[in-house]
Amino acid sequence: MDNGMESMLDTYLFETNSLLDRLDEMLVADEKLGDLSVDDVNEIFRIMHTIKGSSAMMEFGSLASISHHIEDLFFYIRENGIDTMDPAHKKELFNLMFRSEDYLRGQVEKVENGEPVDTDMDSFAAEINGYLKKISGAGEGPAAAPPAPAKEDTGKPAEPAAPSALPSSLPDDEKAVSFLHVFLEEGVGMENLRAFMIVNALKECGLELRYYPENMEMNSETCSTIIEDGFYIAFEDMGSANKASDVLQTQNHIHSYELVDVAALKAQAQAEAQAAEEASAAPKQAQETAPASSPEKPAQKPAAAPPKQAPNAPVKQNLISVNLMKLNSLMDIVGEIVITESMVTSSPELNQLHRDAYDNFMKSARQLRKLTDDLQDIAMSLRMVPISGVFQKMTRIVRDMKQKLGKDVRLTLVGEDTEVDKTIVDSIQDPIMHMVRNAVDHGIEENVQDRLDAGKDPQGEVILSASHTSSEVIISITDDGAGMDPDKLLAKARDKGILTKPESEYTKKEALGLVMLPGFSTNQAVTEFSGRGVGMDVVKKNVEAVGGVVALTSELGQGTTFTMKIPLTLAIMDGMKVTVGDSIFTIPIANIRQSFKVTADEIIRDENGNEMVERMDSFYPVIRLHQFYNIETQITDPADGILMWVEASDRSFCLFVDELIGEQQVVVKPLPAFLNCFELKNYGITGCTILGDGNISIILDILSLHAAALENV
Repeated sequence: MDNGMESMLDTYLFETNSLLDRLDEMLVADEKLGDLSVDDVNEIFRIMHTIKGSSAMMEFGSLASISHHIEDLFFYIRENGIDTMDPAHKKELFNLMFRSEDYLRGQVEKVENGEPVDTDMDSFAAEINGYLKKISGAGEGPAAAPPAPAKEDTGKPAEPAAPSALPSSLPDDEKAVSFLHVFLEEGVGMENLRAFMIVNALKECGLELRYYPENMEMNSETCSTIIEDGFYIAFEDMGSANKASDVLQTQNHIHSYELVDVAALKAQAQAEAQAAEEASAAPKQAQETAPASSPEKPAQKPAAAPPKQAPNAPVKQNLISVNLMKLNSLMDIVGEIVITESMVTSSPELNQLHRDAYDNFMKSARQLRKLTDDLQDIAMSLRMVPISGVFQKMTRIVRDMKQKLGKDVRLTLVGEDTEVDKTIVDSIQDPIMHMVRNAVDHGIEENVQDRLDAGKDPQGEVILSASHTSSEVIISITDDGAGMDPDKLLAKARDKGILTKPESEYTKKEALGLVMLPGFSTNQAVTEFSGRGVGMDVVKKNVEAVGGVVALTSELGQGTTFTMKIPLTLAIMDGMKVTVGDSIFTIPIANIRQSFKVTADEIIRDENGNEMVERMDSFYPVIRLHQFYNIETQITDPADGILMWVEASDRSFCLFVDELIGEQQVVVKPLPAFLNCFELKNYGITGCTILGDGNISIILDILSLHAAALENV
């Protein structure tokens, strides 16, 4: 696939997914109301029309076919009115549209994965047509007619009763008062689809029209007709024709076009026939006047707009779509600029400058740093997208589960406008989906009477919320269901043999954390949504893969809350540089609570001999980095080094390091691939960064460092 086709495919996938998201959002909102508005019916019709056209252009037959059948269905609904349908038919319509959306999404996913799309869609098309016949009564043909209900273009002259009323080349359309006769540029290729795209652009402007050949988008054999004779667009009023003529000036691949006034032609033909009859003259006069307005020579018509002026027409555009790979490249370049700027400002040669020269240089360097920070902020903001897209998909999931599980549940969304890095949004969609499913399936009570006995609303509620802190986004999924019983969780874990210590030593928090272990499930029976022992362990793994953490709280009889804390971005962060021996480590600023010095007598030991230090009336374990990573250093006395009080999620402890170097904004670089076999992530190392002097600094992952140094001892 060449770059041009690949770009077209990317655009097609982006637009089609956006349209399907819009369709899903409308269907979910309208189903709650139990009805479709007239505007939504028109919107769905336009969505299906657009998907049909673009899919046909890309030669994805199944997508074009199904969207075409749905378009026919909504053409009938639009023409006859949604109010004419009874509630049972409307309910069936929603179910049919949700299945249609799922089918279209499935085909789009196959396109995204490079798999061939389905070729047999007759059964599903028959289901759509069957529903159309049901709501249209006897199911006659006119009810299922497509949006271009004119007669088929046979290329023959008009009826013999009026042989001179219109030129024989015009389509047989009795209602049309005007035609646009359009010729495409020579050699553009796929003329039938190019013509259909132009027609579709006119329809997007709200114009009512018909086009000939009628089946150009589905029939590639019409290419030769369009190449030789052009194609026609019919209008029932001159206002629409004039507006369409203006729109054509902005379209590509048009060589020329001509506006044909049917009424004027008929009047002229009748006048000529009458004059010829009165003068008993030969039909030569009619032959001389006909070419003057004949569409056979469209290039000579004054009304034809110069096609080369179209690209210069001003087009107001506030949004553009950009390939994510380009944004990734931009972030990489910005990261390199940050590193280079640091290298320049920390160069040892600066010490040799005269004081005035040094001051001038540092003044310029501060201005450069300000511009670099602004550039970095803008580059990061380009990747930030609202999380509302993910949240809206959860609405559909809850809707489907309500029907299949027979539970009355409502989903409440809070903080939909919260923005997160695009890469992180893609990574957390599955974890959020798993937790929402768990909340509905596990959390909400099966029996409504149980909720009433507990003094709760008979309708269960799941709250999905998102909020910002300075460096991370917090996403929580809360249900008001039965909650979790720690004793039952411990008993289940004991039966599965996954306990690591006696039951009596487990705290409530540790007992609740058992649901995150692989193979653990509280469901007694396997259902479509849960019970196979997979899900929450995958959630934890996926969230931690993007530097986040998952926490769980639950009160028996009151409900359960899952909380995810995820960094806003993975590319650049603020870090504190520390030294241990000859090594330099970077600790994320977001994880640091305090740094302080202690004396040897302030260090105490627990019953196992592990060092601890008191801070704000609580005792925290101490991890000596030089011992954990086996680094040689001269700083071993607590009084000579410094303690860093750090925390991540609900873990809090102190790191003993040699000294602090200072705060610096660093670019997170992944570790080389050949180090993957060592699983350094499990030992508190999440990546590295290049410092201004060219040295490499290891970035510490506080959460996994706590697990490796303290939990797995």
